[in-house]
Amino acid sequence: MKKLQIETLKGIRDQLAGYAWDDVELRELVDPKLGIITGFQDLLDQLEVLRRVDLGQIPPCADIKSPK
Repeated sequence: MKKLQIETLKGIRDQLAGYAWDDVELRELVDPKLGIITGFQDLLDQLEVLRRVDLGQIPPCADIKSPK
């Protein structure tokens, strides 16, 4: 996955103009400065890791036994 770029978000904003994000808000997503816990890029990276998990290797939850 490519690192998030401000130009990418501006393109999405301009093409899908459902909400009027200003450049300051978009910059905060790319390079957080206001004290958010997880940056948007960190979230995207974590989602990418989850996306690559082979769900066929995970047993159904019915097979998981609860501790007694």
